[in-house]
Amino acid sequence: MASSSTRTPLLPRLLKALVVSLVAVAASHVVLSDTLRLSLMGQAAAALGEAPGYSSDQAFTAAVVNTLLTMPLVLWPGMLISGERRVGPMVLVGTVSWQVAVWSGIDALGEAPGVLLPLPSLALVVAATALAAVLRRK
Repeated sequence: MASSSTRTPLLPRLLKALVVSLVAVAASHVVLSDTLRLSLMGQAAAALGEAPGYSSDQAFTAAVVNTLLTMPLVLWPGMLISGERRVGPMVLVGTVSWQVAVWSGIDALGEAPGVLLPLPSLALVVAATALAAVLRRK
């Protein structure tokens, strides 16, 4: 016996997805910028002859890996908490678009702490991720 679940209308689902996508992008960006700051501090410490206990390459790699893990770990539970199911396409599109945005804007982030990725690319990630929420399997 198959259980019939009521489907959320399109507009409320899209609004939920927009809010969750904004939170996921913000959280991922905070993780990225904070761990990249560790990389910059490691480079500065190495230039002064003081070893910070980790290399700047390790901090950079951690920044990229952690930010890629943050996106799906915020999107999936965020949508489940908001009462939505079948969020796989949204998580996939959000994670891939975030990765593309990071790789295309990482040079600007590496130059100074506190720099944001370009706002148009952030907006594109949020929009693509939210729109992917309306893709559902039957």
